[in-house]
Amino acid sequence: MLKKILKRTFQLLLLAFIVIQFIRPAKNISEGISNNDISKIYAVPADVQAILKTSCYDCHSNNTVYPWYANIQPAAWWLADHVKEGKKELNFSEFASYRIGRQYRKLEEINKEVKENEMPLESYLWIHKDSKLSEQQKLTLANWVTTIRDTIKANYPSDSLVRKK
Repeated sequence: MLKKILKRTFQLLLLAFIVIQFIRPAKNISEGISNNDISKIYAVPADVQAILKTSCYDCHSNNTVYPWYANIQPAAWWLADHVKEGKKELNFSEFASYRIGRQYRKLEEINKEVKENEMPLESYLWIHKDSKLSEQQKLTLANWVTTIRDTIKANYPSDSLVRKK
């Protein structure tokens, strides 16, 4: 009796697993570079662009390079939600659409997150080992971010760089 129940339960779970493979989330892939891309308003040197593409863009742009498990449910749902949350927090493809104060703060957050090894996420690095930032890459990124923040600070009134209460 118990064996029959276990067999039936396994069959139902297997059927459910097969059925959910047909319910797929939309992929985060767009054509070309957005008009609001960070590179449209700030100079992004080739070495910085390489760092961003390798270590940031999968979760923080409109173009994700999907790993093999992105085609298997429910992992694909988790991944889609993760990318959606990452883009909500910071989207390099839409950076130019941010108010100047938000741009300024996001750049500060990039420095903080990278310096404290919060980004890229440890869970991301399990599979994407080449995305781990070396100390030199962190320094390159920090210098670039600081240069942009200094440019913003020089060109905008200081009250436009703080969050309004």
